[in-house]
Order: sequence, then structure tokens, then C-alpha cells
Amino acid sequence: MKFWNTNICLTSPTSIMIIISLFLCVTVLANVWGKEEVVVIIKKNDIKEEQMWVPTKEDIAYQDSMFSIIQNTQNDVTGIKEDIVHILERLDYADGTHDSIRYVKEGKIDKKRNQ
Repeated sequence: MKFWNTNICLTSPTSIMIIISLFLCVTVLANVWGKEEVVVIIKKNDIKEEQMWVPTKEDIAYQDSMFSIIQNTQNDVTGIKEDIVHILERLDYADGTHDSIRYVKEGKIDKKRNQ
């Protein structure tokens, strides 16, 4: 192809880079330029109002069920923490031994500790 009295080869690296850069520039400009935002303002008696979300019965029921699930989970966690404290108190003795049952060979089991 002859343009301005020079030969232009469309398969040369320079020509390909120019074509790709032009394509990218046009694509970027097309995405940025020309978009208009449509803003809808609801007027009532010439006073601007914002529409508030009013929950339906289904929304309230869903929120109540989520609240009850959270409360049950918190109660479960509290119960688990109390059980862990009880287990740790049962396992630790003043003399440094760690066992759930205090037993001396050929002796009595200390039932007071286990209760």
C-alpha cells in the first residue's frame, strides 16, 4: 500500500503496534465518553422527598429469625465456655497433678473432687 509516497506494510511490527494502540485508545474513549447519568427526583408538593425503605411482614419475620439464631448461638457459646471452665477446674489440682480422677494405687478414689 502506498501512502504519502512511501510503502506501508500492514504486517510489520510498527504497523501492528499502531493499529493495536489505536484500537485500545478508541475502546477506552468509547467507555469513558458519552455516558449520561439519569437522575430521577420525586417531588411531592414541590418538596424533595427521599423514599424510605418500609419493611414488609416477610422482612420482619426474616430479621426476627436471624435475631433468634444469633441469640441461640450466643447462648451455645456461653454454655460451651462454662463447660470448658468446669472441665479445666476438674482437671487441675493444687499439688500440680492433672487428671479427671484422683487415684492412688490401692487407695480410695477421691469422690469429693469429681463432684
